[in-house]
Amino acid sequence: MYLIRLKNCAFYARHGVFREEERLGQRFYLDATLTVDPGDALDYDSIEGTVDYGNAFALVEQIVTGSRYALIEALALAVARALTTEFPQIVHAEITVRKPGAPIAGILDHVEVSVAWPQ
Repeated sequence: MYLIRLKNCAFYARHGVFREEERLGQRFYLDATLTVDPGDALDYDSIEGTVDYGNAFALVEQIVTGSRYALIEALALAVARALTTEFPQIVHAEITVRKPGAPIAGILDHVEVSVAWPQ
């Protein structure tokens, strides 16, 4: 087993509960920590049988920018499920989504949620 980490991936999207969040959109940041069982791919120094992280990033981007979620928790779960489905070598995914422009009456850097799949 080994880990692939995609750190601080940035996407512009329209997630959130409020209509203004849908209308205006904002930047979201995502980290993915993927536990991978490569079989013997590492022994043979071969991309076959392991996870192409460029393709994994493209899948994450498609999900984050392609559908709207009210909850960033639901977005994180959708990303985790899609990655483990698309890449059977991923045995566990932990997805963290950060929302810097959360509509909160207070001063904060960002709101962050993490979801693990399978649990």
